[in-house]
Amino acid sequence: MKNLLILFTLLFMFMETYAQEKKFKNFNDSLSYAFGISIVNNLNSQKIQKLNTTALAMAFDDFYKDKPAMSSEEANVVVQTFFQNMEAKKHQPKITEGKKFLDENAKKEGVIVTKSGLQYKIIKSGTGMVPKTSDKVKVHYEGTLINGNVFDSSYERGTPAVFGVTQVIKGWTEILQLMKEGAKYEVFIPYNLAYGERGAGKDIEPFSTLIFTVELISIEN
Repeated sequence: MKNLLILFTLLFMFMETYAQEKKFKNFNDSLSYAFGISIVNNLNSQKIQKLNTTALAMAFDDFYKDKPAMSSEEANVVVQTFFQNMEAKKHQPKITEGKKFLDENAKKEGVIVTKSGLQYKIIKSGTGMVPKTSDKVKVHYEGTLINGNVFDSSYERGTPAVFGVTQVIKGWTEILQLMKEGAKYEVFIPYNLAYGERGAGKDIEPFSTLIFTVELISIEN
């Protein structure tokens, strides 16, 4: 305990000396500056640069005066938007590749484009019921990337999949409600209707456009 007190005393003396050398008025000023350096290092490690330091300092001042210009929720939205945009820029080649594929694919015979941007081609028309959002369905499917690599296939497993219409990606939820039992479609899903900016597993990278062969076997209610 005695050694610990000595250590803290020496540390305090060091900070007081450091404060004087750097023309800080007191230890609290040194501590405040140290926290500032810590925050800057953290931002820099995330490659966040070119911030308006005046606005940054204003945020600290406003917060401690209990008069922030935006709420914590609003601030989170701005920060999340920044990181999403930064991530999108990093993956811009993947986004461009997917858009080019879909633009060209939309011109092909038999391809239908929905309002959301989903594309599909009817391989076989069904004659049964059309699923609702409250339904469960039994399907066979195969999913590929636009380069043709298969990342998932119930055909290969030899067992159809059963799941709720709303328990899947947006593109699936939409296409299932356009199909009748017995139908088989080829579906082309933009990244925003698939796994978005996160991707899925090791095979589906962020911002990936996906292709599925979907066979609606039955509604399982």
